[in-house]
Amino acid sequence: MKRLRPFWFALGFLTTLPIPRTGNATAEELRRSVFWYPLVGWVVGGVLVVVAALAGAWPPGVEAAVVLAAWLAVTGMLHLDGLLDSADALLAPRPPGERLKILADVHHGSFALGVGAVFLILKWQAIAAGPGLGALALAPVAARAWILPLLGLFRPARPGGLGAGVRGGAWGWGLLFAAPLALLAPGPAVVAGAWALGFALWASRRLGGGLTGDVYGAAVETTELVFLLAVLFWKAPGPTPG
Repeated sequence: MKRLRPFWFALGFLTTLPIPRTGNATAEELRRSVFWYPLVGWVVGGVLVVVAALAGAWPPGVEAAVVLAAWLAVTGMLHLDGLLDSADALLAPRPPGERLKILADVHHGSFALGVGAVFLILKWQAIAAGPGLGALALAPVAARAWILPLLGLFRPARPGGLGAGVRGGAWGWGLLFAAPLALLAPGPAVVAGAWALGFALWASRRLGGGLTGDVYGAAVETTELVFLLAVLFWKAPGPTPG
């Protein structure tokens, strides 16, 4: 049980699922918890697969809405909140220092409303388009796996932030949990990774060179969507010869 404490901390942080009573985490356990992020992605994906299977008899639009609701529920909207906060800050025509202050504001503005609405519609439609149960299982894994190298590559935008708390952890080993992506969906996995890195580079420039927990949340949400869209692209039939 002691060796699994970092996993329980990761599961408790990234989801709303119940975890055993583990007490307070040490700094070392928090750093080691990132190792388990992709495995938590498998847990989230498993929940989505079960919900999609149970709702499979409903029309595609209703089924997709139920799956999306379950997706938001199992993650506690943690990553969605990060996306909304990041939209307000990153899109604001302000200097980096002021954008960091906007990120710390719990209120949401017009950028958050616009980005959030468009994002949820796109994700709902991506699910309704039928990427398959496999894609629903793999999308949370891909997003949480690609977060790991970002934690190693980018400095925290604030001292004591999320990146500072886990920087230096053995995150590289966590990619082993995402190894099936290379066999099951190599193309979408690469596209999702390219998006995650590009998004992080853009966001870090907007914030003066670092990233925050909200930005990592935004990266998770948008990388999941990009993965689903890439799966749909790979599944789309080619043009019919005339």
